[in-house]
Amino acid sequence: MDIVFLRRLRLDVLVGVYEQERQAPQPVYLDLEMAADVKRAAASDQLADALDYAAVAEALAEYAAGTGFRLVESLAEGCAELVLRRFPVRWLRLTLHKPGALETAESAGLVIERGRRSQ
Repeated sequence: MDIVFLRRLRLDVLVGVYEQERQAPQPVYLDLEMAADVKRAAASDQLADALDYAAVAEALAEYAAGTGFRLVESLAEGCAELVLRRFPVRWLRLTLHKPGALETAESAGLVIERGRRSQ
């Protein structure tokens, strides 16, 4: 299995359950691992044959900017569904970091896996 990844993708998003979190978008960060076959792209050396991670990042940023979820779980699930639906990805692991969610931690968040990992 081949993995294409994004690390610390910043998304500015309105997310949170407390009133102060609902005032303005705040940054969250995604780590994303996506199972995709890279053999064809490696052989052709053409972007059209590759999983275009720039397009994935752009689609996620656009999606996140238009949401207003209260829970990071809802945001993560929506992001995962978008990637699996719009891109040639069989499986993904998404880690969402919400910095400043707790005063006593650098960030809080979750890890989800969706799709089929095996070929």
